[in-house]
Formats: sequence, C-alpha cells, structure tokens
Amino acid sequence: MTDRRVAYPLALLLTALGSSAVFAHHSFSMFDQTTPLTLNGVVASVEWTNPHVYIELDLPDPVKGASHWSIELGSPSILQRGGWKFNSVKKGDKVTAVVSPLKNGEPGSLLTRITLPDGRVLGNGGPAGVGPGTTATPPAAATPR
Repeated sequence: MTDRRVAYPLALLLTALGSSAVFAHHSFSMFDQTTPLTLNGVVASVEWTNPHVYIELDLPDPVKGASHWSIELGSPSILQRGGWKFNSVKKGDKVTAVVSPLKNGEPGSLLTRITLPDGRVLGNGGPAGVGPGTTATPPAAATPR
C-alpha cells in the first residue's frame, strides 16, 4: 500500500516535468515571414545549442537602424539533416542571410537561408527556402507520369 502512495505521485511528477519542454517551445508567429530582409555581415558568434542554434551577425551597414542582429535557426539535429555541420558557419565568416525579422522591430530574426563564404547556400534545416522562416515558395514536386 505504501509503495502505491509513493509511486503514483512520483509518476505524475515525472510526467509533468518531462512534458514541460513541449509547452516551453514557441511558435514562429513572432517573426514577420511576409517581409524578408537580406543581411550582409560578419559572423560575431555561433551558438550551437538546443533547442535552437543562433548566429550573431555584425553588419557594416545597419539595417533598420541596427548593426548587430541575432538570427534564430532550427535545432542542431534538424540543421544537420539539412546539410549543416558544426563548422559550417564560423566566427569571422562574411555571409549573406535572408531572414524574417521580429515583428516588434528589435534586431532579431528567423533564418530563411544563408550564403556562406564559399558560395554554398543552406536553409533553416531543409533545402534553402524550405522550412521554418521560409519566405519563398518551395519548388513544385515532379509529377509522376
């Protein structure tokens, strides 16, 4: 009898704690995905962490009055499936990022695609222009004959 009185509340507590991560995740509604911005700058830092990767970008020419932008990406696992490596973007890289800016006007954004110094283009976890932050329509799938 004592085991049940302890086990049941403990199981409820562990379930509640385990599900908190699901409720903590946010949507992408804070980003204006109808008005893409192009940011040309130098990578100040890359934070390859869960639940999202972040790129901090310094711009030589301010965009919307800001010369430093924070760019949110997908999770490390999603990015890796889309062709990213931990060293795809490094501090000091000159990149061009197409982003969806924050609706509140702050210098933060969601990545749509990024052009790396070697010319490669990476998307936000899928092919460039596909996935969260997409502002372009993905190419139509081929029709079977």
